[in-house]
Amino acid sequence: MPAPEDRSWQITEPRRIDFDDPVTELDVRVVDGAVNVVGTDEAATRVEVGRIEGPPLVVRREGGKLVVAYDDLPWRGFLKWLDRKGWRREAEVSVRVPAEVALSVGVVGAGAVVSGVRGPTQVAGVSGTTTLVGLSGPVRTETVSGGIEAQRLSGSLHYTTVSGELTCIDGSVSEIRAESVSGAMILDLRAPRTGEPADIRLNSVSGELAVRLPEDADLTVDARTTGGAVSSAFDELTVRGGWGDRRLTGVLGAGRGTLRAGNVSGGLALLRRPVDDGVGDGPDAGERAPDGGRPERPFPAGSGETGDPTPAKDL
Repeated sequence: MPAPEDRSWQITEPRRIDFDDPVTELDVRVVDGAVNVVGTDEAATRVEVGRIEGPPLVVRREGGKLVVAYDDLPWRGFLKWLDRKGWRREAEVSVRVPAEVALSVGVVGAGAVVSGVRGPTQVAGVSGTTTLVGLSGPVRTETVSGGIEAQRLSGSLHYTTVSGELTCIDGSVSEIRAESVSGAMILDLRAPRTGEPADIRLNSVSGELAVRLPEDADLTVDARTTGGAVSSAFDELTVRGGWGDRRLTGVLGAGRGTLRAGNVSGGLALLRRPVDDGVGDGPDAGERAPDGGRPERPFPAGSGETGDPTPAKDL
């Protein structure tokens, strides 16, 4: 039966709750288990709690806002949360929600998948992998060691991590802000879907940075590393400096957009993708071979090596 507004439920066993009235804001916070949020064109919202262990999970409706969370797991200070009571807990949560929802997802040790959401999305994760697919609104993510795997994003992307890895496949975003300490960033990008110039800014201490750009990219590039290797598949870009301060600069196309990247000891690589490689079209988008889909790693994973320090004409 459809659930009325402004109610709360203590969930201790598998259960499904339906809401006919539109939900405009969704807040999900869980420990261990899994979270799956799907944006749809329907007005109704459905919450399904599968496996659950430990303290009750609270489902609370507050007007247009829906909260699915543990009461002792607040959003403020989420990344510093500790389970002082020593409860073992686990929950599997699936939510179908209107695509325009404003979404907040917090996971500690849990995996999360978010797809089809057009509203703003905020993700905080301590550990575990979060997968984002087909999001067209602004995305803001913050993790400690959890990885982010994104595919077909077309809004802005803001990302901060300590050691988590960011992988963005077939992104057509107009703005990227990404910072890490040791986590790698591997970005496979198209021209922004909005037609606006791209504004990409990446910073890392020791994580490798690899960006694959369309061969007709329209960017002014300024990328540098102190102790890492630099390589480029674009003849228009020039490597300057010696070991200890290497800088890759130049203009691609008309240079309307901006790509700025900084690294201290990690490697830096710019790769080229064909304009009409077809990735992003159809249900199997992003699952193709490296020559027409996902970029291969330019540096050996898990090693301290960062490849040939001299510019490469073809990576």
